[in-house]
Amino acid sequence: MNEGLTGKTTEKISTTERALLLEIYSRMKQRFGPLHWWPADSPFEVCVGAILTQNTAWTSAAKAIDTLRGADVLSVRGISEIEESELAQLIRPSGYFNQKAKRLKTFVGWLNGQYHGDIREMSRTPLPRLRKELLSLSGIGPETADCILLYAANKTTFVVDAYTRRIFSRHGLVAKDATYDELKNSFERRLPRRLELFNDYHAQIVETGKHYCLKKGPECEGCPLEYLLEREGT
Repeated sequence: MNEGLTGKTTEKISTTERALLLEIYSRMKQRFGPLHWWPADSPFEVCVGAILTQNTAWTSAAKAIDTLRGADVLSVRGISEIEESELAQLIRPSGYFNQKAKRLKTFVGWLNGQYHGDIREMSRTPLPRLRKELLSLSGIGPETADCILLYAANKTTFVVDAYTRRIFSRHGLVAKDATYDELKNSFERRLPRRLELFNDYHAQIVETGKHYCLKKGPECEGCPLEYLLEREGT
């Protein structure tokens, strides 16, 4: 399976590959339970959180969201009307606050212009077109776009993040230099295309990465994926 999930072959996907991905998910879910991710009170808050969590920990983004809520500007109208400089100060806990204020303004301007500021109207747009529109916005990359699509618009698209790359490359299941789209497609081609599965799978990966597959090094003992080490013969 080394590089098997992202290999550029034309072979049919094996039942073994599909079963392995589902077994990995099952092991994580048994440990952490259903996670009901993304933590937000509304689809619009998901969009804001997806932008604020760029290059920072979720806890920092959550502090910024709480500040926006406390200032009564956590809405399309609120972010539309507030001065960008003031918005930047409110989201300071998230880091890169000047850039992120500009990105929030850009996103809300697009949402107003294209969809009358209505996330529900946005969500009725077909997935390929909506993803292309989001990626055209300054500061919205593939991961942020897919978070908005999956968690705010309820589109069946798989989110890849640093935890995904770290966990699966450490176990030799994907190439370390695989592109975002190669990783995304490798999951989407092999997993049953179900919204709730894509939603919770990503959440389970995040929990596993946060608690066990750390950036400084893996803490394999007790990890729900520890069994993979036996499979790898290590």
